[in-house]
Amino acid sequence: MTRRRLLGLAALVAALLVATGAVVTTRLVANRPAAPVAGPTTAPPASPTPAPTTASPTPPPGADLKGPLNLLLVGVDTRVSIPGWEPHADAVLLLHVPAGLDKAYLFSLPRDLVVDIPAYPKARYPGGRTKLTHAMSYGSRVPGDKAHPSTAQGYELLRATVSRYTGLRIDAGAVITFGGFDKLVDTLGGVDLYVDQQVASRHRRPDGTMRTLTGGGYVGPQMVYEKGTRHLTGWQALDYARQRYTAGGDYTRQRHQQQLLRALARKILDQGTARDPQRVEQVVAALGKTLVYAGGGRKLIDFAYALGGLPADRLTLVVLPGAGVSSGGAYRGEQLRPLGRDFLTALRGGRADAFLAAHPSLRVKN
Repeated sequence: MTRRRLLGLAALVAALLVATGAVVTTRLVANRPAAPVAGPTTAPPASPTPAPTTASPTPPPGADLKGPLNLLLVGVDTRVSIPGWEPHADAVLLLHVPAGLDKAYLFSLPRDLVVDIPAYPKARYPGGRTKLTHAMSYGSRVPGDKAHPSTAQGYELLRATVSRYTGLRIDAGAVITFGGFDKLVDTLGGVDLYVDQQVASRHRRPDGTMRTLTGGGYVGPQMVYEKGTRHLTGWQALDYARQRYTAGGDYTRQRHQQQLLRALARKILDQGTARDPQRVEQVVAALGKTLVYAGGGRKLIDFAYALGGLPADRLTLVVLPGAGVSSGGAYRGEQLRPLGRDFLTALRGGRADAFLAAHPSLRVKN
């Protein structure tokens, strides 16, 4: 399987690794040589042959991945396309799959979460305590080459930071630009999503064009997403999921991003994309280089096989409550409330179901 094809399948990882397993499995089965056809029944009898020996079956890729698994999904600021612009982690999501690989939990960390970022010699970053989003940008710096920051390096430092904060080992992940996400949704024919509250776009007009940015902010007509089930195109889905100037702020945006990923996973499965090689190729062509896959030394195919049997209805969306942090009257960022931190403790201990049963408000219902 070519690197380009793997990147295309990794895009489905970013949409949700749940759906990717079926895609990879189908592609490998489709490419497997057909069984030989039996010859005519009137053929002369063959000479006696020795009884066949029983060969040990080759285990499928990722057969040794038993879980628990933790996958880091990152959406980066679209301005990464500007030469020299350091990528910022605008969306940070974790998919936790317990031992048994028959269910999963998806939750977000606030981009402005105040964390301890470890030192990163590759980028000459000494370490410090600041917002989580900056781990991506600080790690992306290439000494002596300011014009070409490295998204892969940024992910590496972000992964280390998230692992240290949550206490979870990160097994693999993907970084996708917002432009790539836009293309993915359109390639799949849009997505049906339940809009759980009215959301007015800060960035887009109703026709999809950008609003005018002035010294006082954006001005002009706004795209408004009304409550109810809506069919969203690529730009609409991306725009909706990016809005944080709403009731609930960034925590509402985190919920909307999770809901969108789950809706995409269902679309991929319901549409039969995984069983249609031509559709998979369309996804590959649409995404190009807008995604970086990081497997921690493991190939994407390993995780795809391991998670191939995980159904979308066994994916639980979790919202972690938080609050702002101030110092000297100035806003510094966000912190998780004790309930959110306690969920991480329960997750590490394999007690997530019991914890969510005792605290149902953490489940995202729609």
